[in-house]
Amino acid sequence: MSEKPVSIYFGETLGRYGFGDGHPFGPDRIQAFWQETVKQGLNKKVLVATPQICDEQALMAFHTQEYIERVKSQSHSGTGYLDGGDTPAFQGVYEAACTVTGSVLDGMHHILTGQHPKVFVPIAGLHHARRDSAAGFCVFNDAGVLIENLRNRHGIHRIAYVDIDAHHGDGVFYAFESDPELIFADIHEDGRYLYPGTGAIEETGKGQARGTKLNVPLPPYANDSDFHRVWPSVEDFIRQGKPELIILQAGADSIQGDPITHMAFTPAAHEYAARQLSKLANEFCNGRFIALGGGGYNRTNIALGWNAVVKAMLGEK
Repeated sequence: MSEKPVSIYFGETLGRYGFGDGHPFGPDRIQAFWQETVKQGLNKKVLVATPQICDEQALMAFHTQEYIERVKSQSHSGTGYLDGGDTPAFQGVYEAACTVTGSVLDGMHHILTGQHPKVFVPIAGLHHARRDSAAGFCVFNDAGVLIENLRNRHGIHRIAYVDIDAHHGDGVFYAFESDPELIFADIHEDGRYLYPGTGAIEETGKGQARGTKLNVPLPPYANDSDFHRVWPSVEDFIRQGKPELIILQAGADSIQGDPITHMAFTPAAHEYAARQLSKLANEFCNGRFIALGGGGYNRTNIALGWNAVVKAMLGEK
């Protein structure tokens, strides 16, 4: 095992996933994160991993062939939208999105081989993408691809997906709504006030999967006190599921001051979530834990929130 127990994927190719012309999801987000990583000296305590690009076969574990071909086509032309108007195509968007997913899959490989059991991928956690469509700034659903590849290629079935992004992780939830082996827990702003309008408390899974999904909608301006009030239910839920690997989508748009959401967490909430999930990963999963940056459109919040996650994964106070 590496002497550095956490790896961070960082590099120019990963930063290419972002949209220009003042779009909230700009390509500068990764630099905002990394400058703070260096400022805090965390870059010296982690293994800095090179972003990787995945192949089409890996994507097909989750996405339809027809949709993948559409992204390729619009990536070549660089025109139009990949959804109803939130996710514009740009030249090279296919390769950029494949680098997000490829880095997550490469992180999974290093986790499973024991080289470094905990991984953070800042530009990842594109949780709105559906099997057959983009949605909400998300082209390929790297978490969904990860889950399917863990099962198909590695025989790992009981996976816990925890999401603290302000937006409900609908692309993951509905793709696995009837899957009893995906343990899904999501704290988010109430869908009556925020895109995508889903994730009601009554949505607990379908059929055999009923009761394996936990949605915790919070009102606008919910703060750290509200987070700590509901977090124990998430932790208990994961513990009951006895997962083999834990995924955290650590969207920083639930931190106060985000320009497109109304939540009021501080980075301390993200640090606590990552710390507790690290402990659960050590208890149930041989330490296997991957965190994905997710959303976040206030650059200071991205820098502080994601680095709080990294510190927690390193076991630092």
